[in-house]
Amino acid sequence: MATEDLPRDRGRSRRPRSSFWPGHGTNRARTAVIGIILAGYAWAAGAAAPFSATALICVLIPGVVLAGLASWRPPERIPPPDRLDITGMSFWVICVAALFEWEASAYRDNSPPWHPSLTDLVNPLIGPHILKSAAILIWILAGWALVRR
Repeated sequence: MATEDLPRDRGRSRRPRSSFWPGHGTNRARTAVIGIILAGYAWAAGAAAPFSATALICVLIPGVVLAGLASWRPPERIPPPDRLDITGMSFWVICVAALFEWEASAYRDNSPPWHPSLTDLVNPLIGPHILKSAAILIWILAGWALVRR
């Protein structure tokens, strides 16, 4: 049969454990403390009133920290691809252009009810405090992932 050349080991495979962040899988206490601090910060930032000075400070602090990390401790860069996938790139360009057009036309038309801006559509979704805090935490983690890349 075709399976005769497969190994007979019916035990679990012994793959090496991989961490989401290479090199940081061994220090679970540090990761837990950082996670708790970030969750607390996102909870506090989610309590800030929109367009207030507190909200501005809550957005600037992670931005400045991540910009500092990116400039003073740059990560090892991923080598660029040999060639660009034009088809995949064109899909992204079309999507981004459509979003920019949506926002620009909503701004130009002063965001009437029949053509709301994307922020008018998203604000009710993240209105509750817990969802706003989760969105802030995801935003911080996405920024960290971009800096690590």
